[in-house]
Amino acid sequence: MRERSPIADVVGEHIQLRNAGGGNLKGLCPFHDEKSPSFNVTPARGYYYCFGCAEGGDVITFVRKIENLTFTEAVERLAQRAGIQLRYEQGGYVPGREQGERLRLIEAHRAAAEFYAERLSSPEAAPGRRFLSERGFERADAEHFGVGYAPNEWEALSRHLIARGFTSQELIKGGLAREGRRGPVDRFRGRLIWPIRDITGDVIGFGARKLLDSDDGPKYLNTPETPIYHKSSVLYGVDLAKREIARRSQAVIVEGYTDVMACHLAGVPTAVATCGTSFGEEHIKVLRRLLLDQAEFRGEVIFTFDGDSAGQKAALRAFQDEQKFVTQTFVAVQPDGLDPCDLRVKQGDAAVRDLIASREPLFAFAIRSILSRYDLNTNEGRLAALDAAAPVVASIKDPGLRKTYVVDLDRWLGFMDEGFVIQRVQQVVGRAQEGAHAPGRRAQGRAAAPARPAQVRSEPLDPAVRLEAEALKLAVQRPALLGPEFDALGAATFTLPEHVALYELITAAGGTVAGGPGGREWVDRLLEQADAGSPGGTGIDLRSLVTRFAVEAVRADDNVEERYGAAVLAKIQEVAVGRAIAQVKSRLQRLNPIEGQQEYNRLFGELVALEQQRRVLRERASGA
Repeated sequence: MRERSPIADVVGEHIQLRNAGGGNLKGLCPFHDEKSPSFNVTPARGYYYCFGCAEGGDVITFVRKIENLTFTEAVERLAQRAGIQLRYEQGGYVPGREQGERLRLIEAHRAAAEFYAERLSSPEAAPGRRFLSERGFERADAEHFGVGYAPNEWEALSRHLIARGFTSQELIKGGLAREGRRGPVDRFRGRLIWPIRDITGDVIGFGARKLLDSDDGPKYLNTPETPIYHKSSVLYGVDLAKREIARRSQAVIVEGYTDVMACHLAGVPTAVATCGTSFGEEHIKVLRRLLLDQAEFRGEVIFTFDGDSAGQKAALRAFQDEQKFVTQTFVAVQPDGLDPCDLRVKQGDAAVRDLIASREPLFAFAIRSILSRYDLNTNEGRLAALDAAAPVVASIKDPGLRKTYVVDLDRWLGFMDEGFVIQRVQQVVGRAQEGAHAPGRRAQGRAAAPARPAQVRSEPLDPAVRLEAEALKLAVQRPALLGPEFDALGAATFTLPEHVALYELITAAGGTVAGGPGGREWVDRLLEQADAGSPGGTGIDLRSLVTRFAVEAVRADDNVEERYGAAVLAKIQEVAVGRAIAQVKSRLQRLNPIEGQQEYNRLFGELVALEQQRRVLRERASGA
């Protein structure tokens, strides 16, 4: 299964990966928040490892963790992706019954999406087709986005899916139906339907727009929370937009399904929308991983809101999350209040592109929105506006950026006295800091993560320790470069407990001689040995150690790997001989040459031999 599921492709469906050198790829970790990428993938060996949170494993482990699946469900998920039909041990392949819950719900939603799409061409769906036409969408556009129609019947979808082998319980659990008096009844009836897909393209829910006056429900109705649909982390259109988001380093946040369609068709293919909820922290995490959001301020996130007061409030809510992005954030507001869909209908595709191009930094928009509430023609109004805007400026974390907006604020208010504005803002900052450090006030934040087993430090300062790590990386990744000489080093050559444990694990697995050229089979063998337990019973997380050293880049240039392996061996032996020399010298210093002449001569001869050995090793290391 792993051979048919390249790890770079599977991981790349969730985060943007960039070349990190040495055959490795790097991106922002999907399992913890981080400012700079520490999540590494090694396609050649099929493993990933995060040097920030120490999560690591193969493609099956990744799918299990990212989608919260069991092992069986993850294998089924990958099999489905690769077009492989699985056979189960008891009784052979039985469609449906042995499959995991998530896969069953995904299949039910796929069948439902096909059912809705087919019904869009029915006579009953005329109001839906008219709705789309009035908003500038053609039949091909509806097919591209999978738009469909839910018949105005109680059990149309339910009967169809049950006939396809799905159970009533699966329909209800997946949010496709509700419990009725005589069985399941369809959740969506007489509505235009948009399939909501996850980042990999699987349908996980639906958004439904009211069409009939007799429908007393809300204008938009969405799938409820289910095992596969979590609205706080779902972005409509992300499956279509993810590659352009990564390529352009841009994400455009709009408010509705038709706005996403309008933007994509108008030449803004980076548009996505939330699904029945406000834009929040989980959505930010999804976009940061796609943007490879780093402290370089290269990318941009653009929020589009209506120009009315509700739109301004939405923009100010977005401001609260602005600094959770590292990239730049903007707001694009159409002055006449038109959303992207209406704008496209009335003014064409170019107007939508111009709207996005006219974006304004979110900080500036938030401050200007506050100032617009006050009469800036009076001293009282300007002073009140300053006091209202000061907390926004004070909340800007970057001191340089905060100073820039202080200057802008002074200019917008017309005081022409930067010192006075700075003083006012600093007073707000001071009060905020006093409040944060007040007695009895507890810091707000996340609970501390549970302690993990000991891990290898990402960049040890001691050159000897770094050398040990390099030798172990070669032993895990390219054992043939080291061979019997590495196996003969002995555990005493290594100083860190985790390095000792990994060396003993390699030895227990047959040593580098058994590893041959390395690759996935050798790493798998080491992981199997790790599952058997630490040879020394140290309690160190050996699986994590193996995965880390299988992924971390080797410092060698590909063209000199063989010489590099010999050099590392010579250097690590030189270090070990150096420690032995230091011990002999210490013993010699404690001896009296006259009283212990025989022992002194023996140690002196040992010292000469060790020094000679060190010279040979140095020559090998430098000439290798």
